[in-house]
Amino acid sequence: MPLRSHRYSLGARLFISAAICCALVLMLAGFGLTTFYRRSAERGFDERLSVYIKELIADLAAPPETERQAIGDLGEPRFDLPLSGWYWQIIRLDGERPSIRASRSLVGGQLPKLLDQPIAPNARGLRESYISGPDDRNLRILEREIDVGEDGRFTVAVAAPSDEIDADIRDFRLALTMTFVLLGLALVASTIVQVRYGLRPLKRLGAAVGMVRTGEAPRIIGTYPPDLAPLAGELNLLIDANHEILDRARTQVGNLAHALKTPLSVMLNEAEAGDANLPQTVRTQAAVMRDQVQYYLDRARAAALSGALGGVTEVAPSLDALIRTFAKIAQGRAIVGSHTVPASVRFRGDRQDLEEMLGNLLDNAFKWAKAKVTVALDRPDGVERIALLIDDDGPGLPEEALADVLKRGRRLDEATPGSGLGLSIVVDLAKLYGGELALERSPLGGLRARLVLPSV
Repeated sequence: MPLRSHRYSLGARLFISAAICCALVLMLAGFGLTTFYRRSAERGFDERLSVYIKELIADLAAPPETERQAIGDLGEPRFDLPLSGWYWQIIRLDGERPSIRASRSLVGGQLPKLLDQPIAPNARGLRESYISGPDDRNLRILEREIDVGEDGRFTVAVAAPSDEIDADIRDFRLALTMTFVLLGLALVASTIVQVRYGLRPLKRLGAAVGMVRTGEAPRIIGTYPPDLAPLAGELNLLIDANHEILDRARTQVGNLAHALKTPLSVMLNEAEAGDANLPQTVRTQAAVMRDQVQYYLDRARAAALSGALGGVTEVAPSLDALIRTFAKIAQGRAIVGSHTVPASVRFRGDRQDLEEMLGNLLDNAFKWAKAKVTVALDRPDGVERIALLIDDDGPGLPEEALADVLKRGRRLDEATPGSGLGLSIVVDLAKLYGGELALERSPLGGLRARLVLPSV
C-alpha cells in the first residue's frame, strides 16, 4: 500500500502547534495580568478614599462642638460640586431618628448603606462595593462603622466614580495588548527560525536518502544530531542488508547457471554422439538439474526472508521436533539425541530459517555419530547473541579440514548427490542474520558445530 502524504508538513505542524500554544499562553497571561492590575488599581483607589474616611472620622472624634461644625472640609472641591460623583455621607445609627450629614455634591440625595447589605468588612474594617449613584453613574464606595462613645455610633461612607479605575484598566489593557502582539510576533518569528534550523538535519537526511536511491552515493554520509544519528545508522544497516541480499541473489543466479551448465553440456554431448543411453543420461542429468534448481531456490528464499523485520522464534520447540525426527530416522543405530537449551531462548529471525540451519547441522551430526548427539547453549556476547553447540561422538575431521570444509561448494559428504549441501546454506543463512558457523573438535570426540545467531 503506497504511503499517503499528510495535509500538513512536519514544519507546518510544529509551527501551528507552537503558534497555538503561544497564543493560549499569552491570552492566559493577559487575563491574569489584567485581573491582577484591576485589583491593584482598586486598592490604590481605595487608599485615596480611605484617606477621606479617616479625615471624616477625625472630625467626628474632635471633642469641641465648634470643631465638628467643620465636618466635610476635605480640601477636595469636587465634594462641593453638584452631582460630581464625589460624595461623602455620615449617618448616626443610635439616635431616635437617624441624622444624616452629606456632601453638597449629593444635592439632597443619599448613598445606600452597605451595613444593611451582606457585605463583610475587610481587615481594616472597611466595606467595599460598587453602586449606582444619584446620576446613575457607577461609583466605588467605601464605608466604615465607628463608635465615638457618648457621641454615638456612625457609618462614614465616601464614594467616587469608578471611571478612573476603568480608564486605568483600559490604558493598561491597551499597553498590554500592544506588548503581547509584539511579543507574539517575535515568538512566531523565533518559532519559524527554530523550526527551520531544527528540521535542517532531517532535510539533509532526506536528501542523503534520495542520493542513495538515485545512485549518487552508496550509503548515507554526514554528521547528524544525536536524535537522528541512530536513524541514519539504521538506514545504513538497511541499505547494507539490501545490498547484501542483492549480491547474494546475483551469486545464487551465477551458481545456478554454473551448476546447470555441466548437465546441459553432458546431454548435448550425448545427443551429438547419438549414444543409445541418451534417455537415461537425460533423466539422470535432469534430476541433478532439478535438485540444483531447488537448492538455489531455497537459498534465494532464505536470503529474502532473512531481511524480514520483527521475526522471533523460540529455539527449544524447534530443537525438540528436529531431534525427535532424526532420532526416528537413526532408530536402527540407537543414537540418543538431547539438548539443554532453556525455553526462554529466542532467535531473532524466521522459524523456517532456524529449522533449516539446525536441521542441516543435526542431519550431519546424526549421520556421523556413533551413539550420542547433544545441543547446548552458550552466550558469547551477552543477551543479544547466542551460540548453539551441536556435538556428536563420531570420527570428526582433521584439524586442517575444519576450515576448508566450510568453503563454498564443499561438503562433508561428497558421495551423495543432491544432499550434503547443508553446510553452505547454513553458512549463508548465518551470515545473512549477522551470525556465523564454525567447526571445532567436540569434547565427545567427534565434531562440534558452533552456530552463532542473534537473539532477543
